[in-house]
Amino acid sequence: MTYEEALKVVFPLLEGVDLASCMAVCKQWRDIAQDDYLWKCLCAKRWPSICKQPNPPTLTYYKLYQTFCRRQHHRTLLPPRLSFDDLEFFIDIWIEDRLIFSEVVPGPVLDSGIKTFPSGICNVLRFHLEGPEYKMTLPVEPRLTVPQNETVSVSVLVGRKDTKKVARIINKSKFDYTDWTAYRAMAFDYLDFAPVHPFISGIRAWMSLLFMEHGNEVIDIFGIEMDFANAATSKEEVLWLLDMLDWK
Repeated sequence: MTYEEALKVVFPLLEGVDLASCMAVCKQWRDIAQDDYLWKCLCAKRWPSICKQPNPPTLTYYKLYQTFCRRQHHRTLLPPRLSFDDLEFFIDIWIEDRLIFSEVVPGPVLDSGIKTFPSGICNVLRFHLEGPEYKMTLPVEPRLTVPQNETVSVSVLVGRKDTKKVARIINKSKFDYTDWTAYRAMAFDYLDFAPVHPFISGIRAWMSLLFMEHGNEVIDIFGIEMDFANAATSKEEVLWLLDMLDWK
């Protein structure tokens, strides 16, 4: 078996990313790896029906595979139409029916977050808060003490200073999940979007109570965090998401 024959035996066994790498080795490898039959075989593994027609729907099967299997790069967003300077957040927290926290929080305050963490927070929570991902956090001053066996709920509205309109983020949802390893109690609600965005749904807003190591009966809350899970992970994405809310 010649060297070229050996390559023609091995190349059909490779995955697409490996076959593409072979094309960069030398001219001989590239000429063999560019054989569109190899790429048709790879396309047939992913989309068998598309290979039933005589000719590929694109110029070549290599082009088809390259178009739909290449790694998706993070898209650059246009500058958001909102800024945190335009916003203020209305956050209310209850124990049962007793209001324990009620603040109008300027957007820049929530954007800048907690500057200094209190000593004594657990390492898991500190690692989360100090991570590179964008976070909206607010210190609770003075700190709150909440009994573990009582129902705690939260409401969040957001107002726009430019239009004097208000949108709902969380509608008095209960903190019904507590991550005792990360010292966070969490509540969520589904966002309401404007009618001009009819196909956007199922995105949740999360509020977390950040607390110190808990005792037997109470938790000591030092901060609040708001996020939208994986739907918006940067400042720009958060502002675009808020802009799409159903403003009244």
